[in-house]
Amino acid sequence: MRVGVDVGGTNTDAVLMDGLSVVAWHKTPTTADVSSGIIAALRAVLGGSGIGPAAIQGVMIGTTHFTNAVVERKRLRQVAAVRLALPAARSLPPMIDWPADLAHTLGLHRYMLQGGHEFDGREIATLDEAGLRQVAADIRGKGLAAVAITSVFSPVNAGMEARARAILAEELPGCALSLSHDIGRVGFLERENATIMNACLTALAGTVVNSFRAALAELKITAPFYISQNDGTLMSADYVERYPVLTFASGPTNSMRGAAFLSRTKEAMVVDIGGTTSDVGMLLHGFPRESSVAVEIGGVRTNFRMPDVLSFGLGGGSLVRDDGARIGPDSVGYELTEKALVFGGDVLTATDIVVAAGRIDIGERRRVGRLKGALVNTALATMNRMVDEAVDRMKTSAERLPVILVGGGAILVTADLPAASAIVRPEYSGVANAIGAAIAQVGGEVDRVFSLERQSREEALGDAKREAIDKAITAGATRESVQIVDVEEVPLAYLPSSATRIRAKAVGDLAMR
Repeated sequence: MRVGVDVGGTNTDAVLMDGLSVVAWHKTPTTADVSSGIIAALRAVLGGSGIGPAAIQGVMIGTTHFTNAVVERKRLRQVAAVRLALPAARSLPPMIDWPADLAHTLGLHRYMLQGGHEFDGREIATLDEAGLRQVAADIRGKGLAAVAITSVFSPVNAGMEARARAILAEELPGCALSLSHDIGRVGFLERENATIMNACLTALAGTVVNSFRAALAELKITAPFYISQNDGTLMSADYVERYPVLTFASGPTNSMRGAAFLSRTKEAMVVDIGGTTSDVGMLLHGFPRESSVAVEIGGVRTNFRMPDVLSFGLGGGSLVRDDGARIGPDSVGYELTEKALVFGGDVLTATDIVVAAGRIDIGERRRVGRLKGALVNTALATMNRMVDEAVDRMKTSAERLPVILVGGGAILVTADLPAASAIVRPEYSGVANAIGAAIAQVGGEVDRVFSLERQSREEALGDAKREAIDKAITAGATRESVQIVDVEEVPLAYLPSSATRIRAKAVGDLAMR
């Protein structure tokens, strides 16, 4: 048996699964210390099912802590950004395009040294090892404990980043070192940004992971635990301590994976409606469609894998104004059960509207009995229109697709959507995020530039696929279950040597003990 847990900003959801069957589930408010909410949720699902801790084979956790830390500018380490690129890449120093408040929070400790490679792996310049040791002395003098190392075209040739790591590890024992080829894709500045962001989260990563460990230890659960990545796959606890940035947007991803599992649908649109916002994304082969452009996190452009998700301000706690013609984006959020009319409050929310319309029976309906029918009908139409427009914006063609509704706020959609071929409301949709975490697989990805003058296209594709499969197996997938789920090939006409960029992704089932 395995347990899926989703630690959100408002609720912590837990689900216990036996194979592909849901045994028990529970929702509880998220707590400030993280572990208390997890303990309460897990204790409820274990107690309700009568299953003992020894029967648990694995725990899968999704969390928004790292995204929130960047957005809120809290609990972030100062970072030494080391760029290996001179004499190229001199004009735009590290963090040049960052929001000023976030850049200064991280300290603007920037170092540029000789090094880097061409797209085909040839050296631009020899690594300046003596300069790197001088940089280490300066970092040591400033008392910095996190370093981000970025080299030109390191996804093609990671040798210089690896050598820089060895030197800095020798000079700065105990320092957290983040290498860009482990995190981002080929684009240089966005990959550097993602690496710096990863480095600033390393201290928080240790704190959060230890909170998870403490929660499981208190419940005497000795099974290994894993944390969701933003591509719908899992990583080990040790891995997330090194690469916390890979958890960004794992919440919507878990919901979409859960929606695919619950509906048995691999090609569809998913709408996840929470208390404050709704997320809309598209499923391809049962996984979220990945964004093909740079994604901003906290105002910073990054290029590591991220789901292509549209968020908008509609949720169960969204405020209703202008006789129902305007809903959100502001919301009462986690205070819904205190401020909504049906719970004795004085704020008209989207939840009050669906209760007044008789769509759901929660709180005290008599408290919304005086709402005018015109207001209720207008608000219902507004909510349906908001969702339909978001679905239509996220589709890649005019063809209508099934729309899977998940999340606690899915009750807000009360009519058919013109952009949808069908509306699917699966059982257990309220905890689709935790189910998505529980059924997640292990993944491996490669993103490299190949020279087709040295090998054929088929050989390059084969190399990319084999490398992706090997990475998935190394991450913990069983060899027999691994399969390639996505291959993307982009010829680079502006480069010599018949260059082409190939990205391959493999996934497989987790090897359970």
